[in-house]
Amino acid sequence: VQLQASGGGLVRAGDSLRLSCAASGRTFSRYNMAWFRQAPGKDREFVAAITWTGGSTYYADSVNGRFTISRDNVKNMVYLQMNSLKPEDTAVYYCAADLQWATAAPGYGYWGQGTLVTVSS
Repeated sequence: VQLQASGGGLVRAGDSLRLSCAASGRTFSRYNMAWFRQAPGKDREFVAAITWTGGSTYYADSVNGRFTISRDNVKNMVYLQMNSLKPEDTAVYYCAADLQWATAAPGYGYWGQGTLVTVSS
């Protein structure tokens, strides 16, 4: 599966932004999907994940209650709705896919190219 993330940009603290991840491949609906992010000088960190059915989601504590991950298996899309953005949310955001469920980066075998989100204070 090939992934392409989009939707990043420059926003102010408190604003909202929605990231999109377009996936190619007829078996997209079988993949668990996730979003990760990497801030300058920091390791890549888990943000959110969703099962292949969309029935279960999981969030990092730092974004729980502010971010929502969703998917559309007809359109082969995954989304990350980000509300109440904070300067510490500034990072390059990556979407990832794998047949196995995971909440750590090594668990994902397929990655998009990343989209930059910058939140100003």
